[in-house]
Amino acid sequence: MHFFSIKDTSQKDFLNILLAILPLSFVAGNMIININVILFILISFFFFRQDVFKIKYHFIDKIVFVYFLFIVFTSLYNHFFYDLDGVEKHLANPIKSILFLKYFLLYIVLRYLIEKNLINLKLFFTFSFFASIFVCFDIFFQFFVGKDIFGFEIIGDGRKLSGPFGDELIAGGFIQRFSLFSFFVIPLFYRKYLFNRFFKYTIPLLFLIFLFGIILSGNRMPMILFVFVTFLIVLFHKQTRKFLIPFFLVFLLSIFTLYNFNSDVRTNLKNFNKQITQMKTLVINKEFNNLNNTTYLREFSSFYETWLLNRYIGGGIKNFRFYCHHRENIEKNSKFICNMHPHNYYLEILTETGLIGLIIVLIIFFSIFYQSFCKKYFFNSSLQNNNLIIPFIFLFFAEIFPLKSTGSFFTTGNSTYLFLIIGILVGLILKDNQIEKKV
Repeated sequence: MHFFSIKDTSQKDFLNILLAILPLSFVAGNMIININVILFILISFFFFRQDVFKIKYHFIDKIVFVYFLFIVFTSLYNHFFYDLDGVEKHLANPIKSILFLKYFLLYIVLRYLIEKNLINLKLFFTFSFFASIFVCFDIFFQFFVGKDIFGFEIIGDGRKLSGPFGDELIAGGFIQRFSLFSFFVIPLFYRKYLFNRFFKYTIPLLFLIFLFGIILSGNRMPMILFVFVTFLIVLFHKQTRKFLIPFFLVFLLSIFTLYNFNSDVRTNLKNFNKQITQMKTLVINKEFNNLNNTTYLREFSSFYETWLLNRYIGGGIKNFRFYCHHRENIEKNSKFICNMHPHNYYLEILTETGLIGLIIVLIIFFSIFYQSFCKKYFFNSSLQNNNLIIPFIFLFFAEIFPLKSTGSFFTTGNSTYLFLIIGILVGLILKDNQIEKKV
């Protein structure tokens, strides 16, 4: 009996470590993310085998499974049965759709481990905290010295800083995605080791560090999402509601200071405002094919005629880059014709898995949002006493927020992050539902 308890503890510790280092994998790159995810899945199955699939399946689990099957179906159909003159077929794309099933396995494994209380999220929160702090200070170092601690120099005109991500300008997105756990790691796991007086100043200080890091990264949408999500937490979480006015004052003062004393930040924010104004004009006047639009705006507009080629089941994942070149009314003499994806999750889902795929995804997102956010804040539920779930609710909301530019939904980094959040969030919801039923 003692032997099995030691064995179970070592299993939990090993899986906790693999999950906890996932934020560091995002810094290291896609190959390390893939290795980390595959190891986490394989080792979970090695430890618990078929028990992983013996969970009681909820409606959300079933509809997630349906969507993954639909991804495989539409990729296979487009490759073997759908013909469009000039479109080159690539067997790699159906294979990629099958390999994409690993994210369903990641989701199921996380569901099982969370629901069965086999994962302690303390280590994951802690590593997310240190990884976010590290990226911020690496950006600060790069800002003052001209290169980060790994020797990566500032790219281009210096308006955007990459920190440890080298030639990828995604540092702000990383901070926005993982820094929120930092605000909860102390009150949830370490508060008894710290004086309350010290704790009062920790959260505002962390907010400033992360905000400055995101602003210096030049990633404008992550900055908006970071502030927006922080505002929502302060608004909905009654323990932090008293900080609403100080939060706004700190934010406005920070923006004012950086805007007036840093020309790169000022230029970046002015360009962002100009793009928003252009986008508003584009939508109101329906000038989607206006050659005077920026390349960035025409990336959004290129999705519509591409979607019309396969409107119900889409063209298959990662096929937008091929079908886009064969849409109608394409301007051959334009400098911009197509990009790899339309830079918005929903537009990409619509073009690559069609109207049916988009409907399935919307059902998944709405179900999770209702089961988490609505039940926690608007209905009588034991979720109201669950503070562990808060960062996952709001990070999920930020990730699926429709009015934002994004990378590809089907890439390693974005898919891993989204199904990591969804898997843990759904696991916490259903675990809490089980407790509620027993009571």
